Amino acid sequence: MKILKILTVSFSLFFAFSCQEKNTDDITNLNSVKSTTGELTTEEVSYDIDGKTHKSFVAYKGDADQVKPVVMVLPEWWGVTDYTKNRARQLAELGYFAMIVDYYGEGKTVDNPEEAASLSGEFYKVPINARLKFDKAKAQLLKFDNADYNKIAVIGYCFGGAQALNMARLEDDLKGVVSFHGNLMTGIKPKNNEVKILVCNGQADTFVPAEEIAAFKKQMDSAKIDYKFIDYPNALHSFTNPEATAIGEKYNIKVAYNKEADEKSWNDMKTFLTEIFK
Repeated sequence: MKILKILTVSFSLFFAFSCQEKNTDDITNLNSVKSTTGELTTEEVSYDIDGKTHKSFVAYKGDADQVKPVVMVLPEWWGVTDYTKNRARQLAELGYFAMIVDYYGEGKTVDNPEEAASLSGEFYKVPINARLKFDKAKAQLLKFDNADYNKIAVIGYCFGGAQALNMARLEDDLKGVVSFHGNLMTGIKPKNNEVKILVCNGQADTFVPAEEIAAFKKQMDSAKIDYKFIDYPNALHSFTNPEATAIGEKYNIKVAYNKEADEKSWNDMKTFLTEIFK
C-alpha cells in the first residue's frame, strides 16, 4: 500500500502538469456500427458495464471468417482518440484483429490534462476496475469468428502502457504485452507466468525515472518474467504520438514526438508480435 500511495502522489503531480476456452456469459453486446473501406473493416462495438455503455473499436482486414491473432490496444489517458484508432488500423493492415478498449465509457475522449488525470487516475487507485474494463472488452471478441481468442496480445500507450503491464501481471492467457512510454510500477506485483513483455521506453522520459526502471527490472527478474527493455535515445514521454509536441508546448509539459523512436519502436513491436504468435 505504501508503494501505491507514493505512485498515486507521483501520478497526481504528473497529471497536474501535463485472455482459453470460450465463455459467452460476459457478452452483453448492445449495438455495433460497421464501416468497410476496401478490404479494411472497422466497427464500433457497444456493451454495458454497470449501467454505462462502453464503445470499443475493432479493425480487421479481409473476410470475416479469416481467423487472426488479436492485438488489444489500450489508449493514452486521452481516451479512444483518432490517434489510437489509426494504430488499430495499422495493426489490421499487418494482419491482426485489433480492438481498442474503451475505459471511460461512451467512447469518450478528453483534450486537457486535468480531466484526463481525473478519469485515468481512478484506475491507478483501484486497479481491479481497469481489469474489469479490459475483461469485458475482451469478452466481446467472442462475437467475432475471425478473432482468435487463444492468441491475444496487448499493446498500450502511456496510461495504456501501464495498464498493459498490469494485464501481464494479472492475466495468464495473454501471449505478450507491449508498453510504449508507459509507467512501469503501479503497485501490482507480477505473477510468475508465461506472458512475455516488451517495454519501449524513451531514454529522456522524465516521467519514468531511473529509479523506477531499476525497480521494474528487479521486480521482473525476481519473478523470472520473460521481458525485453529497450531505451530509445533522446525520446521524451509520448514519443510515438505526432500530436505530443504541440500538447507539450500548450500545457508546458515534457512530452514530444520523436519520429525515429516511433518508427523503431513500431518495428520492434512487429518483431515481438511475430515471435509470440508463432
